[in-house]
Amino acid sequence: MSRHVSPQREPPARPGDDNGGMDDAVRSYIDAIDTAHRPLFDRLHRLVLQAYPDATVVLSYQMPTYRVGRRRLFLGVWKHGVSIYGWDRGRDAGFTARHPELKTSRGTIQLRPEAAAGIPDDEFRDLVRAALDG
Repeated sequence: MSRHVSPQREPPARPGDDNGGMDDAVRSYIDAIDTAHRPLFDRLHRLVLQAYPDATVVLSYQMPTYRVGRRRLFLGVWKHGVSIYGWDRGRDAGFTARHPELKTSRGTIQLRPEAAAGIPDDEFRDLVRAALDG
């Protein structure tokens, strides 16, 4: 009789494990994210680093900031989800036009996990590229 043995799964990579440019302050911020919002943060973090593997990630304005050349993009956790800040006007690849309910008056995209679940990765990638392309 043969037994089926499931292959061992490796633990998921922590944000920053593949990015030597991340400092301890950013790691501490990420480690402190509430478990309810961590999957969304990890998803956005992964998409930024896939598009810009050489991005420098630092803590600025008390949130992770992705620097590519002179451009910046900020991801901040708030009590209901994750916010995206820092793109120049007109550099969001039409994201806020397609999702006006997610943009606040301060030029911030506020994502609750439920809303983000309905948005494909490609839309977030396009937003990231538009915001960070020089």
